[in-house]
Amino acid sequence: MQKLTIRRPDDWHLHLRDGAMLEGVIGDTSRHFARAIIMPNLVPPVVTTADATAYRDRILKALPTGDRFQPLMTLYLTEHTSLDDVEEGKKSGLITAVKLYPAGATTNSHGGVRDLNKAMPVLERMAKIGLPLCVHGEVTTPEVDIFDREAVFIETALDPLRQRLPELKVTMEHVTTSDGVNYIKSAKANLAGSITTHHLIINRNAILVGGIRPHYYCLPVAKRESHRLALRAAATSGDTRFFLGTDSAPHVDPLKECACGCAGIYTSINTMSCLAHVFEQEGALDKLEAFASLNGPAWYGLPVNDDRITLVRRHDAVTFPAKIETGAGPVTVFDPMFPLHWDVES
Repeated sequence: MQKLTIRRPDDWHLHLRDGAMLEGVIGDTSRHFARAIIMPNLVPPVVTTADATAYRDRILKALPTGDRFQPLMTLYLTEHTSLDDVEEGKKSGLITAVKLYPAGATTNSHGGVRDLNKAMPVLERMAKIGLPLCVHGEVTTPEVDIFDREAVFIETALDPLRQRLPELKVTMEHVTTSDGVNYIKSAKANLAGSITTHHLIINRNAILVGGIRPHYYCLPVAKRESHRLALRAAATSGDTRFFLGTDSAPHVDPLKECACGCAGIYTSINTMSCLAHVFEQEGALDKLEAFASLNGPAWYGLPVNDDRITLVRRHDAVTFPAKIETGAGPVTVFDPMFPLHWDVES
């Protein structure tokens, strides 16, 4: 196959940051994607509908002229989140989901939830009104190995929550393990998972072999090869419970290349080329549209996009910049470590 036309994709997990960084990265998403679920872990975080309204306005103002892009806003769950504010945000059409960050799990998550029982009233209200919960699925207790955090979270937090509130719609974001894949597959209803571009391509060797390579460090951290293969099988299976959420997360290079570097990989600019490569390798190019463009809207109850994009397989490798320059500083672009031949046609 040399050409593939699909519905315009959506990104169901995206970090745009704010200010100069937002202005520097938004075009890489709006060029190819129609919509994205926007993560709320700013400083300070997006905790109220008013915060989300103001942030959405800043995103729309930063869009390149002529780009049509819809930010789908989320709220950052705390132990003091207002039930009525959440419901009003849902009724207004502004709030698409609420995001659970276990405190200390990832970038700017220190204000997240420490005791899930304290957030139960708002979770019960969300279940009642049909507002999805997006989950960063890791425990943060120091005695749990970082490579086991997802599996332990499923066992000790997520499964008990879903048994208590089976009507709550839960998205396991950036699934990284076969445990997560199998748990989603075992669910009868109200559970789905997003998978990132980079977790389909790298395992933990990319971070550690030949020296520490900070631009492959993300949270949840990449796992062993067997988990990567499980993710690829799920993404390319056509199973409607799995869809694209890039978790593209820009950090300026000085904050990545230091003694305590930030977690995050920037993939917005080359995600579609990377995905086409992966799906071609798996003999599943006919499943790419489902993963990138159809399954996510079905899960969130939104229409699929009317317009389309065309991917073309080039003879020569498609090149992307090693870095992009933003007003906040340089950001290194994800390098999949193999040549890319699929390109989004202008």
